[in-house]
Amino acid sequence: MRIAGLQTAGTPGNIAANLAELDRAAADARAQGADILVTPELFVTGYDIGPQLFDLARVDALAAVRQMAVMHGLAILVGLAESAEELGPRKLYNSAILIDADGRELTRYRKQHLFGELDRAFFVPGDALPEIVPFHGVKIATMICYDVEFPEYVRAVALGGCEALLVPTAQMEPFTFVAREVIRTRAWENQIYVAYIDHDGREGSTVYVGNSQIVAPDATVLARIERGNGLILADVEPGAVVRAQTENPYLLDRRPAAYRRLAVEPVGNVA
Repeated sequence: MRIAGLQTAGTPGNIAANLAELDRAAADARAQGADILVTPELFVTGYDIGPQLFDLARVDALAAVRQMAVMHGLAILVGLAESAEELGPRKLYNSAILIDADGRELTRYRKQHLFGELDRAFFVPGDALPEIVPFHGVKIATMICYDVEFPEYVRAVALGGCEALLVPTAQMEPFTFVAREVIRTRAWENQIYVAYIDHDGREGSTVYVGNSQIVAPDATVLARIERGNGLILADVEPGAVVRAQTENPYLLDRRPAAYRRLAVEPVGNVA
């Protein structure tokens, strides 16, 4: 399976321009043999764009993404704002939706861990764990940005059989070390592939760090773009994760009975 990731500044607040860019990127990715294209977090609308997010979330951008996926013959994982009005007025989900090359929705993930006032001003957290879905012989799952900074959350999907974790992000200054070092750590400690795809440039008061990368189970960086707009591509080998988890058996060597309660209680409170 070949993954492509689109790092871009996009056109904040302009859905039509972002969809046109996505169309060009999908054509380019497919020409380079990609099976799936991953966009940054909230790519369709932009992230730090203020209250216009509420109006833009009502636009049915997903229909255009379905058409692109079919036309170009590749899956697209797209980040967008999704209405959550069932929870109250002016409520949104920060979502990533995977459409396959036949235009079918394979999975829909809503960000669970909200970061700072910018997230909390507009979004409510999702309440469903990432789905693990088969794709081109690889079991994949999706998280969004801050989610991947919680090691127990990534460990949970690795234990569930995830082999490639796809992470649209809007990582900002001063957190370049997360994009560069933490992502490699997540891949290494679980022996899975991680594709972490960021914005570049500036939106509002947010300056993005770029540094999108695709990392192998042994923490090797297979592809990276530090700054600027562009595609990165890397191949995910079916079976590589099983071999890596056998050679470096963190998952097998865990002792969950010894620390069963640690996920919910600090060490000092455990009898």
